[in-house]
Amino acid sequence: MHRDNLTANWTPICDLDDIVPNTGVCALLNGEAVAVFRLKGDEPRVFAVSNFDPNSDASVLSRGLVGSLGERIVVASPIYKHHFDLQTGECLEAPEHSIATFPARVDGGKVWVGA
Repeated sequence: MHRDNLTANWTPICDLDDIVPNTGVCALLNGEAVAVFRLKGDEPRVFAVSNFDPNSDASVLSRGLVGSLGERIVVASPIYKHHFDLQTGECLEAPEHSIATFPARVDGGKVWVGA
C-alpha cells in the first residue's frame, strides 16, 4: 500500500548525509516506525517502508541489507532474510506479508517522507 505523493504530508527525517549510501535508518513518522533507505548513485535515491517485518514480528527492516533481485530494488530482513521490494512493499517470498511503502524524496539536502 503506497501513499500518494500528491496527498502526502511531508515530514523532514534527517540530512541526506546522515544515511550512509546503501543502508537504512529508522525514523518515527506519526507514531509509526519507518525504515528509510538511501541508495548509492549519481543522483540520490531514497525509499521508505514500514520498519516492521511481519515474518519475524520485529521492527528490524532498517537494519536489513539493500540490494537487487533482477530489476527489483529490495531490502533483505536481517532475521529470516525475506526480501521486500522497496518500491511496492511486496515480500517476494511471502506476498501475504507485504509491507506499507511511503513516498520519499530529497529536497534541500534533507530526506523527506510523506504520510
